[in-house]
Amino acid sequence: MRTRHVMALVSLACLVLAALPASTAYMPVEAIKPGMIGIGKTVFEGTRIDEFKVVVLGVLRNVAAPRRTLILARLEGAPLATTGVLAGMSGSPVYLEGKLAGAIAYSLGSFSKEPIAGITPIAEILAAAEARTGRLVAPNAGWILPVTRDEVLAVLRRALPRLQPFAAREDDVRLLGPAGSAGVDPGVGVELRPIDTPLVLAGFSDEGRREIAEMFRPGGFLPTAGVADPAATTAPPPAAGAPALQPGDSVGVDLITGDLALGATGTVTEVAGTRVYALGHSLYNLGPTRFPMTRAYVHALLPSLLTSTKIATTGEIIGTFRQDRATGIAGTLDEGPSTIPLTIAVGRGTGAPQTFRMSLARDEALTPLLAYTALANVLLSYERSQGTATVALKGSAAVRGHGPVVYDDVFIEETPALVASAAVAAPLVALMNNEFESLDIDAIDLQVTVSEQQRRANIERAWLDTDRPKAGQTVGLKVTLRGYRGDEETRTLPIEIPARATGTLTLLVADASRLSQWEQREARPPQPSTVEQMLRTINRARRGNRLYVRLIGSAPGAVVKGEQFPALPPSILAVYEADRNSGSFSPLRYAVLGEWEVATAGAVAGSRQLTFSVDPER
Repeated sequence: MRTRHVMALVSLACLVLAALPASTAYMPVEAIKPGMIGIGKTVFEGTRIDEFKVVVLGVLRNVAAPRRTLILARLEGAPLATTGVLAGMSGSPVYLEGKLAGAIAYSLGSFSKEPIAGITPIAEILAAAEARTGRLVAPNAGWILPVTRDEVLAVLRRALPRLQPFAAREDDVRLLGPAGSAGVDPGVGVELRPIDTPLVLAGFSDEGRREIAEMFRPGGFLPTAGVADPAATTAPPPAAGAPALQPGDSVGVDLITGDLALGATGTVTEVAGTRVYALGHSLYNLGPTRFPMTRAYVHALLPSLLTSTKIATTGEIIGTFRQDRATGIAGTLDEGPSTIPLTIAVGRGTGAPQTFRMSLARDEALTPLLAYTALANVLLSYERSQGTATVALKGSAAVRGHGPVVYDDVFIEETPALVASAAVAAPLVALMNNEFESLDIDAIDLQVTVSEQQRRANIERAWLDTDRPKAGQTVGLKVTLRGYRGDEETRTLPIEIPARATGTLTLLVADASRLSQWEQREARPPQPSTVEQMLRTINRARRGNRLYVRLIGSAPGAVVKGEQFPALPPSILAVYEADRNSGSFSPLRYAVLGEWEVATAGAVAGSRQLTFSVDPER
């Protein structure tokens, strides 16, 4: 019995040790000396892992951050003499004396004659990947209300992360080792930068690729060609009994899949049980992530004097990347994370629309950008990119645990595809980076109708059908709209004047932009204090295909805890003013006594104001 108990304990201990990283197989950075020779592993073609020679030149201490270290090495063998350090090599493991020392992650200079690389020590990769801190809300991704077209674009720009330079000053880096070793001087660290990460693009138009390149290249990504269907990738499955991934294998990160494909590729550094470590530098340094981990296949190498790269594509999903840190990305081998289905139906008003289906990675920072990217590319691929056009957008984004974001707008611009795409993404930025609670998007469904005509009407005139309006009376407001070709249409809208209204009133007849400007200046719209208020504000945002009418009086009011209370009785207003130091109170100079909106077939532009006096109700 005692023997059986001992054997059980031994078996359990073996299982626990097998699940832990084999720390004895790692080379500590303190033991690494200039002149040591080792091997590196990576894929140069297909899925075959090849070896190359690594010669240590020295160790860089305090690189870009306190206690950050890099191992400087020269790479030799295979095709590296022709290509130099390749984009896509990030994460390639380096072994010294048979022990894993780290991952190739940085390159030295441009147009260099030798492939000299920076190696992130394995201890820093493992330590960063074990971080358990949550994602902080982006402090600069908020939404300033009311929402205007310019603010929509500004929100999108603020939400796009940028990687900082690896080392900004020469003093940030100190080279340890024999002075002048291998012709390297202490100033060399200034030129070290993370190796570019190949960005696999498939299904993108030329203009779409340029748009993607502009957004992603500042983050260290290098756009390359790919395929949208993982089944088309020629990577064979691993042999029976072989591990799903091995150090040196190519690995992918999927961001968009389906009719479009957008992903990144790199190299696996270490596999410990079901845990996978790769890259040796960040993807976007986002912290906790839920990105699909995939196999990858290297089709060819593209030598270049500026930046050589692996031409690779992503394949089937085999796990989840759960951490994106400064010294690498890490994840687990599993069934993969859930993604966000995106459906885009594009029509021209006649015939059946063309439907595109994609899946987006879930991420507070990147999901809105991916939605923007997908819609913009579909529209740029199938519609003209020059000249004014009209884009009508309808649809919704399902917010888990809350009501949906509702899209219903018309855009007439020189580049309406980009403006419409930004209008889809901006509410997602605000919601997914809100300060109140963590939110998830379950699905996005969009219907887009494109016309090459300018379906715009200008507000020409506005007048009342009576000269002496009275309190409590319903009067007719007539508005004349002039179309793009000069045709006119007069709309009549019944306006009910409140029974207690008195004195001078103003009727503002305006398009979305001008009404938003007036609200920002005069009405002080409340800033949301809950997710429900955010959704209500988003769904009530001013739209281009609306004619807005506001009846405005001078009765004072207040904004209290994110809710607007116009025309308050003096006694109630005094109570709120007495508590204004709480920060939840903001006075209003004007009261909106009535508000109306009229849907139009196209966009509306312009504004008119009518000022009149009313007699009190008798």
